[in-house]
Amino acid sequence: MSENLALKAFVVLMKANKSLEEIIKKDISNHGMRTSDFTILEALYHKGRQTIRQISEAVLISTGSITYVIDKLENKGLLERSDCKDDRRVVYIQLTDKGTELMDEIFPKHQKVIEEIFQDVSTEEKEIIIDVLKRIGKKGEELK
Repeated sequence: MSENLALKAFVVLMKANKSLEEIIKKDISNHGMRTSDFTILEALYHKGRQTIRQISEAVLISTGSITYVIDKLENKGLLERSDCKDDRRVVYIQLTDKGTELMDEIFPKHQKVIEEIFQDVSTEEKEIIIDVLKRIGKKGEELK
């Protein structure tokens, strides 16, 4: 019985993930961006200056692919690179004023879309979802 519940939970989780991905992609594209652009800008918006490696780990994009996206965002004037004074191999990425202004405009709208998705879920249920998904994620990491 529990095996069937595990399989059902997996299928429901994957279907929910697909539905959420489609909603988020549509929302981001409404702002004229690709998901990879938005996730990098969002990471910098909330965490401040980061290295390419830190951004890559935060947004789950490989460092090779992320460099291309960062180059495009830099060419648009949304972010900038700066060298690390202590280690010449390290380059920091940060939002420009233009990038911050853009995220100040876009992010609250994006947050409202996410809040709308969860509007029928109680605070307690959200806390349970967070806890359960963290445990599933940890188990998944162990099994890699």
